[in-house]
Amino acid sequence: MNANTEPKLAPPGAGLPEFERRIGSLVFAWRRWTGDRESHNARFQQEREKIRGLISQCGAESGAQRVLIKRVRGLEDSSRYWSVWMTLDHLRIMHTGLTRVIASLSREITPPGAASTAAVKPSPQVTAAVVGEYEASCEALLATVAAADNLNTAARFTHPWFGPLDAAGWHALAAGHIGIHRVQIGRILEGRVAVKE
Repeated sequence: MNANTEPKLAPPGAGLPEFERRIGSLVFAWRRWTGDRESHNARFQQEREKIRGLISQCGAESGAQRVLIKRVRGLEDSSRYWSVWMTLDHLRIMHTGLTRVIASLSREITPPGAASTAAVKPSPQVTAAVVGEYEASCEALLATVAAADNLNTAARFTHPWFGPLDAAGWHALAAGHIGIHRVQIGRILEGRVAVKE
């Protein structure tokens, strides 16, 4: 692909193919109900460590290189042409939002507004500085979960694909979500052209 040519992808927020979304909802429900705070934290940390290993291969320039990849299950089509830094920026944005939602729900307060997959897309201009910001967002999310007395809240906040979720549901989502983007980062690294740094 010509570096100046943007691929034609579905618009942000277009969602997943219906069959995939339904299967994903069933898998998420199973993980939600068979897991707990400790197991979701453990999975989140395992995926975080794998991402650390992957991004250790990136320098400032190669981490910024956008690569068109084959779509990962659970990933919108509009997210297929990202760089490693863009993927970390998306995770940072998501973790910041998840932290706010979980903190609010754990106080039995429904956050204002609506969750939107289109609203959490990263900036193509993001730099290597995002690595530290992403790590800080992981720490803030885990600290908020640890501070919550109860995640099985009566208050709910609606996810656009999975419907109304309590704080425990949003916490479970964090572990699965970071795993999808760990696979994405792996594919970006496999598909990038070697860049001298």
